[in-house]
Amino acid sequence: MGKYIGPRTKIARRYGDPIFGPSKAFSKKNYAPGQHGKGKRKDVKEYSEQLNAKNKAKHIYDVRERQFHNLFILAEKSNGNTGTNLLELLESRLDNIVYRLGIAVSRASGRQCVSHKHITVNGKVVNIPSYRVKEGDIIAISKRGMKFNNLLVTRASNPTAIKVSWLEWDAKKLSGKLLTKPIREEIPEIINENAIVNFYSKC
Repeated sequence: MGKYIGPRTKIARRYGDPIFGPSKAFSKKNYAPGQHGKGKRKDVKEYSEQLNAKNKAKHIYDVRERQFHNLFILAEKSNGNTGTNLLELLESRLDNIVYRLGIAVSRASGRQCVSHKHITVNGKVVNIPSYRVKEGDIIAISKRGMKFNNLLVTRASNPTAIKVSWLEWDAKKLSGKLLTKPIREEIPEIINENAIVNFYSKC
């Protein structure tokens, strides 16, 4: 399955949740897409619910199927709850950390910042969006990124920057740090990780 490049609002309407952030289009049409979208939603079967939970998480974190499945396998092999482990791995992706720190206004923008070599990890440029940030790592705007004033303005005025206890931001150094593993209770997105685990358990 390739990368989805269609209308984002259509995806958000499918799940009944503005997963890509506030949207005027979603607020005007907060019902399912399609000819019968305004009609009463049918009772969702268990498998469909699990499939939707997986696909919703994939869209939220902008991850393809193979990447997502590989992360699940890694989460399953790790100690602790598989669903929680999966969310921790997704939250630890560099493009997501850039978004959480407020350097980018969305995960897609965070992915672009990383791909264009605007971000460093521990002083070294990293251009892999899926790079897994570890505890103690320092994430900063690179010299190349400093030339783009919009990044600095975004970080200073970004209303979507979410304050979470596992991250800290140093305004003077223009850098952030991953203090601990992401905490499930502080992840604001509505994700049913148990349904995702049940989905893969049947594969």
